[in-house]
Amino acid sequence: MTGSLSDSFDNGSNPYCLHQSDNPGMVLVTQILTNDNFHSWRRSMMLALSAKNKLGFVDESIQALDSSSPERFSAWTRANSFVNSWILNSVSKDITVSLLYHTTAAEIRKDLVERFQQSNGRRLFQLKNKLNDLVQG
Repeated sequence: MTGSLSDSFDNGSNPYCLHQSDNPGMVLVTQILTNDNFHSWRRSMMLALSAKNKLGFVDESIQALDSSSPERFSAWTRANSFVNSWILNSVSKDITVSLLYHTTAAEIRKDLVERFQQSNGRRLFQLKNKLNDLVQG
C-alpha cells in the first residue's frame, strides 16, 4: 500500500514535514546569539533542529531539490524557509540584519561559522595572554 507524495511529506520522519504547531515566528532556543556566545548557541540550535528533524537543512545533508518536481521543490523551499526563520529568530537584531538575504539555512550557518570562529580564536588568544600575565605576575 503506497501513499501519495503529499502523504509522505506529512510523515514526522520526513524532514520536509512541518507539524501544525510549527510556525515561522517560533524561537527554538532560549539563548539568543550575541557576539559572545556562539559555541553554546550553536550547540543549542543544533539540538533543537535535530529534534525537529531539520538539521539536514543546515549541515547540507538535505540538498535543495531541483525544480523539475514542483511538489518536492515546494516542500524543500517551505521547510528551508521555516529553518531560516527559526535561526533568524534566535539571533540578536544587529546580527540578523546581515543574515536576512541568505537563501538557505546552510548559507546562514556558513556565514555565522566564518564570522564567529575567527573572532573567538582572537578572543581565546587574548584570554590566554591575560592568563599567562596573571600566572607570571
